Amino acid sequence: MSIVLKSSNEKHNFLFANLHFFLHNSLFKLFCIAMKDLFPYKGKKVTVTQDMCDFNGHMNVNFIKEVFEQGWEFTLKDFGFDESYLEQGYSSFTLEDNYRFKKEFLVGDDIFPAFRLLNVNEKLFHMIGALFNKEGTISAMYETVEGHIDMAKRKIIPMDSERLDRVIKIKKEHDSRGEIPYELRLRIRNL
Repeated sequence: MSIVLKSSNEKHNFLFANLHFFLHNSLFKLFCIAMKDLFPYKGKKVTVTQDMCDFNGHMNVNFIKEVFEQGWEFTLKDFGFDESYLEQGYSSFTLEDNYRFKKEFLVGDDIFPAFRLLNVNEKLFHMIGALFNKEGTISAMYETVEGHIDMAKRKIIPMDSERLDRVIKIKKEHDSRGEIPYELRLRIRNL
C-alpha cells in the first residue's frame, strides 16, 4: 500500500505524525537510555574461564548464579545490613529466585553484572540483576525476593522504620532511572 500526498502541507503533517510516533515509541526510548544506566549497582567484571564452562562449552548456570550472588555487597552498606546489624540478630533470607538466559557466555567473554532495587515493603525486597556482555547487551536476567529475618525466631519480620525509610529512598532513586524493558516474573506487595 502506498500513500499519495498531494500538498507540501500534507507531506509535512505526515512526516510530523511519523516523527511523533517514533519519538514516543518505547523502542526509541530504549535506544536513548543506556541499558546499564537502568541498573545503578555495578558488580565486578568477570572473565569466563574454562573451569566455569560445562560440557556444552558455555558458562555453566551455577557460575552465573554465583556471579549474581557475589554482587550483593551494596546491600551491606546502603541497606544497612552491615556487621553490627547482623550482630543484633537480623539478616535476610532468599525466598524465591528467577533466572533467564538470552545469550550464552563462552571462554574469554567478559561479563558485567549490575543490580537494582525494584520494590520493597516492610518485610520484603525485590532485587533484579542483569549480566551484560562487552557490547552492553543484556545476556542474562536475575530476580530475587528477600525476606527480612529475625534470626532468633528465624521468621520474617518488619524492618525498623529507619531502615525501611532508607531502603524506600534507594528504591525511589532507582525508579527515577527508567522502566525495566523486559517482563518481570516475581512480585511483592507494594507498601
